[in-house]
Order: sequence, then structure tokens, then C-alpha cells
Amino acid sequence: MPSPTRHSLLACLLSLIGVSAMASEPSLETLAAPLYQLEQQLSRHELDNGMSLYLLVLPNKQSVALSSQFAVGSRNELEGESGYAHLFEHMLFKGSENAPGDSYGQTMSANSGYFNASTFFDATNYYVNLPSQALELALWLESDRFIRPQLSDETVRNQQQTVLEEMATTIDNQPYIRPAMTFLLNQVKGSPYGHAVIGSVDDVSAATPASLNRFHHDFYRPDAMQLAIVGDLPSQTFSWVEQYFGSWQKPKRPLAHFSPLAVERQPVRGEIVDSRGPWPGLMLAWHTVGALHPDAAAITLVEDYLLQNRTSMLEQMNLKAPDTLLHYSVPLSMEHLGVMNLILVPRAKVSLDDLSQRITGMVDTLASQGVTPLELDQLKRRWLLTQLSKLDNDVSLANLLSASQQRDREHPLTAPWERIAAVTQEDIKRVTQYYLSQGYVRLDLLPPWYIRWGKAILEWLPEGLSDSLEEKVL
Repeated sequence: MPSPTRHSLLACLLSLIGVSAMASEPSLETLAAPLYQLEQQLSRHELDNGMSLYLLVLPNKQSVALSSQFAVGSRNELEGESGYAHLFEHMLFKGSENAPGDSYGQTMSANSGYFNASTFFDATNYYVNLPSQALELALWLESDRFIRPQLSDETVRNQQQTVLEEMATTIDNQPYIRPAMTFLLNQVKGSPYGHAVIGSVDDVSAATPASLNRFHHDFYRPDAMQLAIVGDLPSQTFSWVEQYFGSWQKPKRPLAHFSPLAVERQPVRGEIVDSRGPWPGLMLAWHTVGALHPDAAAITLVEDYLLQNRTSMLEQMNLKAPDTLLHYSVPLSMEHLGVMNLILVPRAKVSLDDLSQRITGMVDTLASQGVTPLELDQLKRRWLLTQLSKLDNDVSLANLLSASQQRDREHPLTAPWERIAAVTQEDIKRVTQYYLSQGYVRLDLLPPWYIRWGKAILEWLPEGLSDSLEEKVL
């Protein structure tokens, strides 16, 4: 770790170099201009029943993208109903009052449309992209399945089987995944985020048309829906939305309310032994903040700096001295909870303790030294370029608009950027010290004893020999 004096000198040099480097690039204000320009073309409406609507006309298009996001996810599920939000997402493609069975998919395919959906802790999203002349048909189909789904015993059984197969393939038949996921979620057990989105085998298997219809009745409602339509929009678009969605009655009961979680940040350590494990691994996780928290923007840049791009501290560490065979990170950002996580698979010569110490050392370096002005500029620039890339894809843009937060509804494209732009060097140090340095979750992922024993021997061998044997073993 460089001394404070050396770091200060390095920061000064980088700052001077950065003046020249940044001068050759467009300013952040110039780079962000398309967000402001596009937002001026955006119209926002709210129907009498509370449903939110964004309309964005894009010239030189011949297609439209619709994205519908509902404020319902796994956090809405009651005990014994884990996985219902995801299962119900599947059901909405399998029949409604006026489009029974597979009519939805067949009709969309016949009109050259493609469609999909996703479920998360806080929300469920549905999107479709198709030629603009089929927009009215699409709105009719969307409204019919959202308002009047038809669930039969047969379709529920079929989709239960589909979800259980998905669960087995992606989670339960993979080494470490289910117990590691359970261990991590147990850190917030008893909260709305304390169980997996995909649910449990028992709960999904026990679902019935009656219980799923009750889930629909309780949580699918117009004031929980945000619809974005982007592309070549006919002049009648708004009247069509009112025609097909306006009669949907808003329930008298209020929307479900969730509060930020109070998470105790302290060191937690555990281990999992899996007989199917091919090699040891390490999972590290830090409880950060939810997407609605004032520190969320700074945390986003910290995650990027540490883990999320090709110039991250993690990548630089591994380039200088390759310690891992594999590493990846998929930060979780919910409304009221955030988790920065990292999965690492070590080289034969590197122990799990070594890996853990190097990662925590990396965090400590950022907490004590922070980032230079140039580094902060580049972090903001990368975030901005990622957002701008979504403007070039109609579906990505529609999804971005439909997922906008309540506080950003008047400025869904620029308000998130302005929070990122406001992050300071001091913010980076402060949030790293407060959220990452106080404690983290460590979970050792261990294979059978004989693989652990073999790796322990490789750790003691000379580096060249251990590398050669490692390749043969793996």
C-alpha cells in the first residue's frame, strides 16, 4: 500500500495529467446533453385510475416498444407463497379472457413481435416490440391479460413444471448456488427481501388457480403500473391507452408500503461443503443501501471502481498477479436494500484467506485514499455512456422509462444522472468507510475433502509446478 505522501504526489500528477486528458474529451455536460434533449420530447400522463404513462415519439422509426412495470415482486409474497410473483409472470403469457391459451404469443409472433418479462424483488416488467401498425392490437392484448387473466388447473400445472425445471437447471442442480443464496438472504431474514425471487420448490408446487388469482387481485392494479411506449406512435396512442386501460378500477385499499431495512454491518463468516463442488470458491458481500437512499449514487460509483469494469481495482489486481481462475460480481440494488457481492475462484497457489485479505485490502485502500479527480470523472463518464447506450435501443429505453422511480417521474432520464454528477471525492471515501469497512459477509464454498486436500498440497508447491498441475487437474 503506498504511503500517504506518495499517494498525494501521485494524485497531484494524475490530476495534472487529467486536465489534459479531460480537455481532449467532451465535458460531462456536453455528453449528458442527449438525455436532456430526449426528455424534452417525452410526455407523461396519469390516468384517473392512477396508472402512469410515458409516451415518446421517435422519428424515422417503423416500430414501437411497450414496457409495463408493476410495483410487485417477491417482497409482496406472503409466507408459503414464495415464487408467486415469478410464477404469475409466467401465467400472464398463458391466457386471458379474450385471448385464451397461447393466443398472446401466437398473435405477437404473427405480427413479427418479440416479447419477454422479468421478475425481481421490487417489480415485475413486461415488454414487447412490434411494428407500429400493430400498436392498438398490442395495447388490447396487454390490457386483457393484465386485467382479466384466465388461470386453469392445466395451465397452472404446466407453468409450475416450467418454473421448477428453471429452478433445477439454474439453481438446485448447480453446486453451491442454493445454499449460498439462502445464506446471503438469511442476513435479512424476516424482512421482505429475506427469500429468493424464484421461491422454493414446496411453495411453487402448492400454488393453485385460486391462490394465484388472489395474488393478482391483491397486487396487479392500475396505480401499481407504469407503462412506457416508445417509437413510431400514431396520434391516437393516448386515446387507445385510455380506451383499453381507463376502465380498470383502482382498489380502495392503499398500495403496499415498505420501509428501509436497518442492517447491522458486522463481520459474518460461514462455510458450505458441497459434494458436487469442483473447486473451492469464496463469496464476499457487503450490505450497502437501497436505490432510494441518498448515498445510492456514490455506492454505484464505488462498486464500479472496485469491481465492475475492465479498469477496476479488482481487474488491475488480477492483471498484476493472477490470483483467480474466475471472478464475477452482480450487485443487487433493491429499493430499500443494496448488496455489493463478489464470487471468486482461486488459483491453486492462492488460499481463500489470501483472497479475502487482498479484497479487503483493496477496499481499505479506497476507504483511506479515495479517488483522484480524473478517476471520479471517468467513473461518471462510464455511467453516463452506459445510460446513453440505452437510448439507441427502443426496448431498453422503454424499460428505463417504465422503471423510473416515483421521485424521478417528471425527469426520468436526467434526475438519475444529476445524482451521479453530484457525487464528490469525499462522498466516495465516506460511503466506502461507512458501508464497506465496517464489516462484510464471507462464505467459503468448499468441495469434497479430497479436492480440498489436493489444493492444499498445490498451495505448498513451487509456483511453476503448481500452475502446471492446476491445469491438468482442472
